[in-house]
Amino acid sequence: MNPAHPALSVDPSELEFHAIRAQGPGGQNVNKVSSAIQLRFDIAASSLPEAVRARLLALSDRRISDAGVLVIKAQSFRTQEANREDALRRLQELVNSVAEAPKTRRPTRPTYGSQQRRLQGKARRAEVKAGRGRIDG
Repeated sequence: MNPAHPALSVDPSELEFHAIRAQGPGGQNVNKVSSAIQLRFDIAASSLPEAVRARLLALSDRRISDAGVLVIKAQSFRTQEANREDALRRLQELVNSVAEAPKTRRPTRPTYGSQQRRLQGKARRAEVKAGRGRIDG
């Protein structure tokens, strides 16, 4: 789905779908029709590259259980098919978000000019505070 990472698609055989009843207000069929979809994806046992799996498991996402199973609940639409597509799209977005390794931060040094401006500001502040001293008289 993502043109930058065409190889990072989730194998459909690794997905588990369950039809469940949607929450919230409904109409005549709210207690009879299971239109919501619960998608379960075992991250640790998936065929994704090791680095991508590690980044997925490292996410602080409440949808990921302690056992490393991602559970996505889709209930925005009235039909199972639309909710199933929505769950797949959300899973793919999550995988794409961790597909690229984050850039490593390289610490930078402050410039000479910024150091001088900082020290001049401190000196000015020190003079102001020094001028608040006792008056000898």
